[in-house]
Amino acid sequence: MKPSLALAGIATLLGTTLAVFANSPSAQAADCGYLFDDFSYSSSSDANLTAHGWTPRSYSGGPGVAGATWSPNNITFPTADGQKVMQLTASTDGTGGGTNHAELYSTQKRFFEGTYASRVRFTDTPASGADGDHINQTFFTISPLNGDLDPTYSELDISEYLPNGGWGETGPINYQTTWYTYRNEPWYADNVHSEQRSSLNGWHDLVATVANGNVTYYIDGVQVGQHGGKFYPRQTMTINWNLWFIDTAAHTGGLSTYVEQVDWMLFAKNQALTPAQVTARTAGYRSSSTTFSDTVDSTGGGCTTNPTTPPPSDPTTPPPAGNCSSAQEWAFGTVYTSGQTVIHEKSRYGDPSGPPSGDGKHLWRARYWTQGSEPGWTEQWQDLGRC
Repeated sequence: MKPSLALAGIATLLGTTLAVFANSPSAQAADCGYLFDDFSYSSSSDANLTAHGWTPRSYSGGPGVAGATWSPNNITFPTADGQKVMQLTASTDGTGGGTNHAELYSTQKRFFEGTYASRVRFTDTPASGADGDHINQTFFTISPLNGDLDPTYSELDISEYLPNGGWGETGPINYQTTWYTYRNEPWYADNVHSEQRSSLNGWHDLVATVANGNVTYYIDGVQVGQHGGKFYPRQTMTINWNLWFIDTAAHTGGLSTYVEQVDWMLFAKNQALTPAQVTARTAGYRSSSTTFSDTVDSTGGGCTTNPTTPPPSDPTTPPPAGNCSSAQEWAFGTVYTSGQTVIHEKSRYGDPSGPPSGDGKHLWRARYWTQGSEPGWTEQWQDLGRC
């Protein structure tokens, strides 16, 4: 199984979001918070780029070819098909020192449930040089891995497009992978994936909704995967695009350069938008000449679950007080499913074996399948009050 994009080593990420969903909202639904960007910047050093919450990667490390350089200079903003786009450029001469990768990611880890969308241009052939390299063209979300097999780790590979294959596969192949956790040494991956074995050369609208225990993936309006259970994300994540070489095993002579372009991105907080609603919302920004908008942290009070169809994890009435006396103590290794209750005093620092918070024991109900996610520190659990 392929390695996680978490090997990019993203660090110093902040934020936690508690989400309530608006079921099947219209394109004009109450503003639960949106982030829209059409990448109208002059360069990777444009002050507006960082002011709008984006970081061009400059630190070394994985994923990909050891010794490769990750440089902000590999991110540019040309005009393509009449629109400004964000362009990632990666190149290799077959050596680690001669390999360049590119990545842009949100500076803050503040995105959880909702809709993630981006219009991305994948390419089957290099812009210059010989073809055949194991290049990976991506759009994904991720949280840090806090130790081997961290049960709160979350990653959604909305698309990983390998036009020439890699990881033992021949191309073209595209993956949607939803992660529970992993260990780097020795390698162990706990994830589930969907795949498409056909060319995606050209522009595509990529959409993923994270709602009510399921992550649903779409390409150009067509559902291509749905993952749930324990793989549902446990915490807030960053939004990322990167372009990198899995290895240099297929490289043949000289320098080969590849590009990936991004026209726009949209995040709708706490709303499971359809692909058609994503298109309508994006068209609205474009028609009003809005190049950037961010209301993710400033709105959302009017977002409520449709009262006629509440999800089983969000009951309309609290449980009887006696449940505290009948519920079992939460156990790290036990599997819990939606609706099961436990009692637990959350830890002070998010380490179940560490000191308690001092807040006393609470009654918790599992929202979805969960194991190893501590009540009070992850969104897998609903707080039903102090016992």
